[in-house]
Amino acid sequence: MRWTDLEDIAEELLAAHPDVDPLTVRFTDLLKWIGELPSFQDDLHSSNEKKLEAVQMMWYELWKEHNG
Repeated sequence: MRWTDLEDIAEELLAAHPDVDPLTVRFTDLLKWIGELPSFQDDLHSSNEKKLEAVQMMWYELWKEHNG
């Protein structure tokens, strides 16, 4: 999984942290959690605010659906 796989990353974050509101997660923690995903194979050092925000927003959309 790479940075371009936003939905896959978001789905795995939702599975790993189902009770966490994504909008409460600091980017430093989000980056750490993404790096801990077993299927994430991209370079963490190539992250930036735009990529993290995109992941966070995708995760938030899935979280809203999951939590009604």
